[in-house]
Amino acid sequence: MPTSLTQTDIEALARVALANVATEYPFHLVHLARGPADVLAPRRLHPAFFGAYDWHSCVHMHWTLARCMKLASTLPSSASIVDHFDKRLTPAAIDAECDYLAATGRGAFERPYGWGWLLQLWAELDALGEQLPAAARWRDALAPLADLIADRLVRWLPRAEYPVRAGTHGNTAFALVLAHRYAVRHRNALLAATIAEQAQRWFTADRAYPADYEPSGDDFLSGGLCEAMLMMRVLPADDWRCWWAAFAPEPAALARWLVPANVADATDPKIVHLHGLNLSRAWCWRQLLPQLPAPLQQHAEAAADAHLRASLATATTGDYVGTHWLASFALLALSGDST
Repeated sequence: MPTSLTQTDIEALARVALANVATEYPFHLVHLARGPADVLAPRRLHPAFFGAYDWHSCVHMHWTLARCMKLASTLPSSASIVDHFDKRLTPAAIDAECDYLAATGRGAFERPYGWGWLLQLWAELDALGEQLPAAARWRDALAPLADLIADRLVRWLPRAEYPVRAGTHGNTAFALVLAHRYAVRHRNALLAATIAEQAQRWFTADRAYPADYEPSGDDFLSGGLCEAMLMMRVLPADDWRCWWAAFAPEPAALARWLVPANVADATDPKIVHLHGLNLSRAWCWRQLLPQLPAPLQQHAEAAADAHLRASLATATTGDYVGTHWLASFALLALSGDST
């Protein structure tokens, strides 16, 4: 797969996503069972988002399908995608998902990673609805769950004294980049303002980011690059460039971000995260590129291409521990998060 998208590439990613959401097992269930009656099969617990190995991956595989339709509405798999959305994103299924999240003890379920992706899915369906009327039906069905999560995010962020900088699911900057797109498309001024306020409270004073500490052994995100992405969303361009001048790693440390991570065993469910790191770094560099200092732009563009070449093929081929989620990160890298 090249480092830009053709319709053939989009169809390949769509077919992987369709296969994933139809694969009920294996399923990694993160579930608070409050008693024997709560021990149920994934499709009973999550009638909309079972399959694709876990809840959050199922959510962002649905985003992958919506993004593929947005990029190329005449795909060979288009009819199958429409049929799938019609079956999964129904008011009854989403009501059940809302009931699950609202149950006692589940206030932090999938926070923040799954929250960000769910809001990103709503935003993608909203955008897709501009060219495919059926998508408005799916968006409206999903809306109660998106509203629940957006409200939960607004109430949680002021209590989150510290950010999570890890390169895995807990990373707060990545989730807020996704949620910010929802806030803008939904015209949710309270959520947008809360995200902006919290991002600046957490990150404004960061200096000389220690990029040479990245990556950890199962990272699929760069904590520093995701932070820079979030700050670019919430600051005026001139303010962001001033912030970056102070935040930017020292040259030797910055070099760690410019070289793809080595993936020693892509069949290991944690080590394969590093392919996701390469793809998400490519996404970050491509998004940051227009605002970066001129001397860095050429290096950043070359780095994005190198990271894509290192890991793009794993989005559609390889072991299921990678293919159940990597297509989403490939699409972020190749088409951005705000198309």
